[in-house]
Amino acid sequence: MANISMNDGDDGFVVVSTTDCPCDSATRYTSPSLLEDINVVAENVANEFWPVNIKIHDNPELGYEEFIAHQALTSFMKRRRAWKVTPSAYGMETAWIAVYDSGKRGAVVSFNAEMGGGGKIELLKKGAYSDHKVDISLISHPGIIPDAARMLTTAYEQFKAEYYGREAHAAANPWLGINALDALISAYNNVSMLRQQSMPGDIIQGHITDGGMAPNIIHAYAAGQFVIRASTQSRLEKLRKKVLACFEAGAKATGARLVVTRGGAYKDHVPNEILAQSYTRYFNALDPEHNILENAELDRTRGTVLASTDQGDVSYAMPSLSAAFYIRPGPQGQGPHNPEFAEAARTKEAYCNAVRVAKGLAGVALDVLEFPDMLERAKKSWRDSMGWAGHEQPEQNLTGNV
Repeated sequence: MANISMNDGDDGFVVVSTTDCPCDSATRYTSPSLLEDINVVAENVANEFWPVNIKIHDNPELGYEEFIAHQALTSFMKRRRAWKVTPSAYGMETAWIAVYDSGKRGAVVSFNAEMGGGGKIELLKKGAYSDHKVDISLISHPGIIPDAARMLTTAYEQFKAEYYGREAHAAANPWLGINALDALISAYNNVSMLRQQSMPGDIIQGHITDGGMAPNIIHAYAAGQFVIRASTQSRLEKLRKKVLACFEAGAKATGARLVVTRGGAYKDHVPNEILAQSYTRYFNALDPEHNILENAELDRTRGTVLASTDQGDVSYAMPSLSAAFYIRPGPQGQGPHNPEFAEAARTKEAYCNAVRVAKGLAGVALDVLEFPDMLERAKKSWRDSMGWAGHEQPEQNLTGNV
């Protein structure tokens, strides 16, 4: 018989406890002795790592230019016993790999540590994962949403739109020109109107990077950078067709020539259910301020964000977990990619939250290493999820009186 209770600390959801229910075979993986060992090791490392954490935070660097962070992290890992560290790995100056080989047969676990710029995609393409025969990938991401095991992110693509027209004097003989800026503005307005008919998870963003040279000429060139996001890969492909039609219409209306250059793209993240169950058990055993919801659907709802990450591409290549963890925001309540959140992330409280997450991920890794059947279950779950991954839910036909 399940216990049903209302937990005010968990968003007012009705939480069904499974403590009295027949146990899933996975529940046996949780071991108090493993948790105790994880606590001891993690706390020791956390004390040593705090200065490295502060050094990286106080020296912000752009993607692919994280030279201070690269030096600090590789130096720290080189001091760890039995770790083999490779700086500037796979032809990427700030990429690095640290490998601990126990000498025993078993699973290979990857703890990714990169954000932005599609670095994980480059490492996938260059064989970093296949060379090391990686079985699963574990990562985490901070934010102001509650802690969640099953983070779902959006599929993402960026592109550059350029229009080429013909210059003419805007007062003397404008009829001799072809206005590239008019084409771009027309496309921009088309996109604005498209939003009314887009799905709730569709996002279209953009800005004009070149709007012409002077007001008294018909502009021969105009350009902008644009981003589209959608809940799944297949939905993104449908949205792309509609958005590109907006830009093609701008070209047709003005006579300008359109050139579209596609840029970076990320797939949506598909969390692995078996890994998520393991992480939830460990995380909740670490006495967090708020537990991760054991109900998978409610946890997915908590973990659904409109952001995008290249970990999505990793999740299409192998079982993946991207745990969301909470950092208390500042007075304005700002989330990631904001100066206020950057300050919040520097606090000792935020660091302790991150250490708790690291312990939970370590627990998942130990489960996979200690129990071979769990790895097989995770891989089966991944294969099953790839059958529907990237496919949108059927569009609802909503009718009613307004």
